[in-house]
Amino acid sequence: MPLDAARPFIPLRIAVLTVSDTRTPADDRSGDTLAARLGEAGHALAARAIVPDEVAAIRGQVQAWIADPGIDVVITTGGTGFTGRDVTPEALEPLFEKRMDGFSAIFHRISYDKIGTSTLQSRATAGVAGATYVFVLPGSPGACRDAWDGILAAQLDYRHRPCNFVEIMPRLDEHLKRGA
Repeated sequence: MPLDAARPFIPLRIAVLTVSDTRTPADDRSGDTLAARLGEAGHALAARAIVPDEVAAIRGQVQAWIADPGIDVVITTGGTGFTGRDVTPEALEPLFEKRMDGFSAIFHRISYDKIGTSTLQSRATAGVAGATYVFVLPGSPGACRDAWDGILAAQLDYRHRPCNFVEIMPRLDEHLKRGA
């Protein structure tokens, strides 16, 4: 879809969380991939961290970023598989006020074209929590490229038509403002 040149680019503040028991800042290729792509697109890397595959650690870091008014989007990488240590969806889906089921569907469609039925081994997910977009990606650099290039680059760009995530950001917390 084309970008509307009449609309200004609005840079977002994006936090990147790598979920891994083994990666360090020196070898976090998936986190590096996301940081580079969001920077090349004109967004700001608001924060970056690595936490172990533990529900409390994952949830705690993401909740802190959701509460931070200086962060618009959280992208996690890792922990979406089926092994016993893969707990990122379990850690984060309970935080979602709104699930983004279409994200997973589109991610798997893009991934299928590249790795075939192996895409079934990912539980990529996304949602909105506290007026913050949260995207939960697999831990491979290829999956991060697929998600960014195939979905996030366009949807996180205000100029993308016919619609995008940026234009609805001011309304993400309407339900909270209405009262219970």
